[in-house]
Amino acid sequence: MAGEDSQDKQLPATARRLSKAREEGQVPRSRDLGHLLAMLAGFGMVMALAPKATAHIQELLATGLRFDARAVANPGVMLDRLATLAVQMLIVVVPFCLVVGLAGVAASVASGGLVWTFKPLQPQFSRLNPLTGFGRILSKDQAIEALKVSALALIVGTVGALYLRSTWPDFVAVLAQPLPAGLGVVGSKLATGVQYLLLTLTLFAVIDLPLQRHLHAKRLKMSHQEVKDELKQTEGNMEAKNRMKALARERLRKRMLARVPKADLVVMNPTHYAVALQYEEGSLGAPRVVAKGADLLALRIRDLAREHKVPVLEAPPLARALYANTEVDQEIPFALYSAVAQVLAYVYQLRAALSGQAPWPDELPDLPVPADMDPHNKKKPAAVDDAD
Repeated sequence: MAGEDSQDKQLPATARRLSKAREEGQVPRSRDLGHLLAMLAGFGMVMALAPKATAHIQELLATGLRFDARAVANPGVMLDRLATLAVQMLIVVVPFCLVVGLAGVAASVASGGLVWTFKPLQPQFSRLNPLTGFGRILSKDQAIEALKVSALALIVGTVGALYLRSTWPDFVAVLAQPLPAGLGVVGSKLATGVQYLLLTLTLFAVIDLPLQRHLHAKRLKMSHQEVKDELKQTEGNMEAKNRMKALARERLRKRMLARVPKADLVVMNPTHYAVALQYEEGSLGAPRVVAKGADLLALRIRDLAREHKVPVLEAPPLARALYANTEVDQEIPFALYSAVAQVLAYVYQLRAALSGQAPWPDELPDLPVPADMDPHNKKKPAAVDDAD
């Protein structure tokens, strides 16, 4: 089963999977890069501070080896001197250790970024199972790591052996030289050897950094089912979300239809679009759209308006423009003020005529609806003349 699961995980990790792994401290780390930067920092410190450090250590040795019989007879004096020498020695050692430690941290940040988490330090009792531990030892990643370490040890050992073989006569000749001159020769040869070692580690770090990132991405690969499960967790069940959206649309539709009986008129096109308008006399605002719909919803608005004796007026260009350029609870655009004003005036005259208070109005004139606001007036590509 484990083999089947690993074969099924062919999809790259999602952003959420990568973020979760990062929170758990699972990031690519290159040990070779850490070794390289630590050795570079240590070697740089030694080369930069070698003269001062050598003089300081010589002074410590001279001071430590200078004592008399009275000091030897008094253990307290010797302990005080030992503590003083230890503190002075720490002045040399501590900065060196700090620089090497900072170099190791820099290598970790460079390879995997800065991660603040204590989860890797938490006890994981599942790792105590010898069967799973044996499986991790025989895993492909561990095999690659073992081969890489073996190759590094072999190459470093070979480079060191070849260098010692070529410089062995120089080391033997040091025995015949005075101590200061001999130490200088040994230091120069060791510095050259360290440089060869750093070049070897640089080569392995250049290879190991992308290798670790590749292995990390491979470990986090996901199966199709895992991607689906994560999608459900992040976006929720699509069926439930669609059902919630449908319920929200239904509630909005009911609230909108409940406002149709209070409208002043409904503009139709004549069956495809319906827009219900309401205007409060004496207010400074423009007429407001209280309901709108297309097709079946337009017919429902029309029937509801006629049921509550709300005037229904067929004005196709105006209905299309209002439907396309307004939303429910929004005032009509300024460009449609004139057309809507004429429609409202016609409705008021019609109501007065029906009540016998005014003569019957003339037919509704052509309404001044801007062509660019009517979706049916959009320019269409000219037809190709077949005669050509």
